[in-house]
Formats: sequence, structure tokens, C-alpha cells
Amino acid sequence: MALGVLALLGALPSQALEVSDAPTVSSHSPRTGAVEVKFGGYKPRIDTEEGLKDTPYKNTFGGESMLLFEVELQRYFFQRFGSAGLGFSAGYAEKYADTLTEEGEAAEEKTALKVLPLKLNALYKFDYAAFRWGVPLVPYGKLGLIYMPWWSNKGDSTQVVEGRTAKGGRWGYGLTLGASFLLDVLEPRLARDFDTDLGVNHSYLFAEWTYAEVNNFGGPGLVLSSRHWMFGLALDY
Repeated sequence: MALGVLALLGALPSQALEVSDAPTVSSHSPRTGAVEVKFGGYKPRIDTEEGLKDTPYKNTFGGESMLLFEVELQRYFFQRFGSAGLGFSAGYAEKYADTLTEEGEAAEEKTALKVLPLKLNALYKFDYAAFRWGVPLVPYGKLGLIYMPWWSNKGDSTQVVEGRTAKGGRWGYGLTLGASFLLDVLEPRLARDFDTDLGVNHSYLFAEWTYAEVNNFGGPGLVLSSRHWMFGLALDY
């Protein structure tokens, strides 16, 4: 009996050490990447194109933003002091307006501008404090290459302007800064079950701001650059 008590007491220091060394956020299965789903307002800077004598985007769409939807897949290659990796995203936005006749009256046909932004980003997330000390805010940054196919419809067909089809693709780059709120801290037990049942390590709500220059790196033609906010949900897996 005495030997059993001594053995139990001898085990206590090592157990206490394990508890004190454990991160504040409960342990989860290994992470390999993340998926993000986000929405925001995208307003292309078409009217800033050099040489324009008018404001075609404002004249047609009233200067209002387009609703942009994006999905991003990320893969982590470094997970020591934060997480770093690569991400690829695809999005879609469209804007409709009345087609105006030469007399300035609204025609039956609608004019539409549609864009499909594709991005390849290098990313870094400072999530060390969240996992180690329980700080629920995770700041992050992304820097990457953008290719944006676009087209303009008039009615059901692609618009033709001065003998040229109104469609194409523009290259550029973008810088994104954001912050995520780690939802695990609100309900740790549910977060563990989410991991066990679905393989989702952590979940976040986030907001991010993007500075994008999409003008073929300063070349002539359509300017699809923007400065916009996005909001969404992110899941680590």
C-alpha cells in the first residue's frame, strides 16, 4: 500500500510538468492547410485608366461596388513560429445596369460586367500566440500574383465595342492584411468534437483588406485594380 502511494506521488511532478507545458488551446490533430470562404465589395478602378476622357464605369453602373465571392485553399509548409504556406483562390463578381440608347433612355437589354479573379498567394499567419497562450486574434498577411479574366455582356451575348469583343484577361499583384478570431475559445469541447468528427482543427471568423494592382503591370488597357474589404469563415484541416 505504501509503495503504491509513493509511486503515485512520484508520478505527480511529471504530470504537472505536462499540464504546465501544454498550450492553452486544446490539442488537435495535425494541420495541413485551410479553406476560406469570403464575401466583399469589389469596385474596379476602371475610370482611372490613363487617357480616358470620361468615367465609363461610373456612368454605366453608378460607381457602385460589385459583390465579390471567393474561395481559397491553403497549404502550410511551416508551422513553428506561426504558419506559412501557399494559397490559391478563385472568385466571381458581376454587375448589371440598364443599357442606354443614343437618346439616353433605358433599353430592354441589360449591360453586365463580370470578372473571375484568380490568385496565387504566399501567406503567413501569426497563430503561435493563439495556440500557445490562448490569444484568440490571429493577424496575417498575403502577397501574390493575380490573373483576372473579364467580359462584358449586352443582353445574352458578349458586347462588341468599336469592332472589338469586350472580353480578356489582366495580370497584376495584390497585398492582403487581415485578422482572424479563433472561434475555438468560445466552445472548446465543440471544437474538439468538430476535429474528431470532421477533421477540422480550428475555425475562424476574419476580416481582410486587399490592395490590388491589376493593370498588366502598368500596361495600357482596362484597369481592374481595387482596394477592398472581404469578410468570411476559415477552417483549418
